[in-house]
Amino acid sequence: MNLERSTTMDNDIINAPDSAAADVPAAVDPAEFAVAEAEAKESTGTYTHTFSRPFMVDGTPVEELTFDWAGLTAEDSLAIENELQMMGKAVIALEFSGEYLLRMAMRACTTTVNGRRVGIDAFRRMPIADYNRIRGRARSFLLRLGL
Repeated sequence: MNLERSTTMDNDIINAPDSAAADVPAAVDPAEFAVAEAEAKESTGTYTHTFSRPFMVDGTPVEELTFDWAGLTAEDSLAIENELQMMGKAVIALEFSGEYLLRMAMRACTTTVNGRRVGIDAFRRMPIADYNRIRGRARSFLLRLGL
């Protein structure tokens, strides 16, 4: 990755390039990145996902989940990264880490079931087509932040 280094009196500061596409990590398929970047241009801070058939969470059928991506904070991102590090999982590109995006979606989900937030286990059990759509929306939001 090409980074610029600037120096202040107290610290060296590394500045990332202006465009996220300038240096796509080698582990990311450039074609996949191009599609994700195009989708990011239409991303908004919220998303409501409607399941094709109700999804069961703690014995309760759920027809839709709402996500507030814009409500996430730096604290959320750092907590996700710390959790993944404790599990021994490295994150090279947040936008393409399924584990990061899964936890991001869980934290952004504002829907409650039986008075509780939808947990990571429920996200892991959802149908893959629904998970992939939600993951794609999380990825698009992250990429939009970098555009």
